[in-house]
Amino acid sequence: MKPDALLQALLELADEAGLRVELAQGDEAVQSGACRVGDRIWVILDARDPVAHRVEALAGALRQHGAARLAGRWLPPAVRECLELSEW
Repeated sequence: MKPDALLQALLELADEAGLRVELAQGDEAVQSGACRVGDRIWVILDARDPVAHRVEALAGALRQHGAARLAGRWLPPAVRECLELSEW
């Protein structure tokens, strides 16, 4: 699976898992990652980061904050491998 397609698949999973994803596109450097604001998990992705870095940041947020909501769901093998969820 190409990196852009993998990122798109992860964005869809994040939405299903209730994670709010925002793409930072300003001039200021932002570190891609997840944080909790109130009862919501926000994932901020820096548009200047390489796609592979955005994929890893989003996959990490899904592993940490979305795993329970995605447990038992069928995932394409490339997505499952990226999330390291083969034990699910």
